[in-house]
Amino acid sequence: MIKFPRCDTAPVPEDLPRGAGTLFGFARLLRRFGFAVAPEQAITFMQAVTLLGPRSMDDIRRSAVATFAPAPERRVEFDALFESWFLGDARAAIEGEVEPEEEPHIKDATDTAEEQSLPVRDETGGELTSGSEQLGVRAFSYDGLRLDKLERAIGSALPWRRSFRMVRTRTGTNFDLRGSMRKMLAADGDIPSPQLRRRQRLPRRLLLLLDVSGSMKLHTEDYLKLAHAAVQGTGRAEVFSFGTRLTRLTSALRIRNRDQALARAGALVEDWDGGTRIGQTLLAFQSVPRFSAFARGAVVVILSDALERGEPAEMETAFRRFAASAHRLSLATPLAGDPRFRPETEALRAILPMLDDLVDGSSIAGLTRFLLSLGASSAPRGTRASRGL
Repeated sequence: MIKFPRCDTAPVPEDLPRGAGTLFGFARLLRRFGFAVAPEQAITFMQAVTLLGPRSMDDIRRSAVATFAPAPERRVEFDALFESWFLGDARAAIEGEVEPEEEPHIKDATDTAEEQSLPVRDETGGELTSGSEQLGVRAFSYDGLRLDKLERAIGSALPWRRSFRMVRTRTGTNFDLRGSMRKMLAADGDIPSPQLRRRQRLPRRLLLLLDVSGSMKLHTEDYLKLAHAAVQGTGRAEVFSFGTRLTRLTSALRIRNRDQALARAGALVEDWDGGTRIGQTLLAFQSVPRFSAFARGAVVVILSDALERGEPAEMETAFRRFAASAHRLSLATPLAGDPRFRPETEALRAILPMLDDLVDGSSIAGLTRFLLSLGASSAPRGTRASRGL
């Protein structure tokens, strides 16, 4: 696993072009003070400055704002850091600096990792949840559970979208002028029938986010087996686990043999049965461009009890961003298996209007039925979750 250097101690890479060390250092400074800066953004920042010249310090400032996209409420702090780094003392004290030793990690199953600098606060939460990190691995035993139906049908059960790519068709009203002209040239000006085309239909991506914290210990193994069947059934599935860290499991679950795939996934995840930082890890997912692209226009299913610790502001922000970019957002919680369950926690009440589905996640059979019904779901956003309670 490759870990990106921390901004306050890591040296500037030796292979950077001459003069780029100062720009790279500014990205590290932002990470130190809690700004969500992905490695891709640091590279884009240096490329933007190169394209602009730069002719003045304003060009560098505009490049930084465009690539790092600071939140409006932190723009004053961002400008102070910029002036401190490029125009004055880079070590100037700014209120709100976060300690680097508590940063959540992002781990890709392709053996690359990114360290995300999101602030971790000392908060209190539910009795079953904790924010403390506990690292470990898990081993899975063979239990004979069969998910053949899900694996066979999930590819065709997902909602469809219309691609911009055109394909030929025998019926329809869209005339293919270019194809017809080519056919006329090949037939010496004669065309027996016009060429028609339509936009290709593709299944939407399925994004599964699995909570592996201690409060979900009884369900994570079943969720992982469900995710393996989904990945085997469609090439449009992506799987991540989250607790106190974020880990991409898609590559591991592409192994055909389920026991081998689960063993690989069990070794990749380092925060089994530990604490949970739902809001922070989901925001870390969204801060990495190649990860957040998986959620754009996708069916996003979060398998978690949603027992967030402390204030739910970060969790609410993360769910709002998913709702804005995803085609459908669903929360599958094992708590809903109890008929007396009601979303009474502050976090659940905050995210309920953003959900399309709040479903029972306590059984594999129920989750299988739900996933296979996604293509037939057409209720407006937010109404299904409300009606189901």
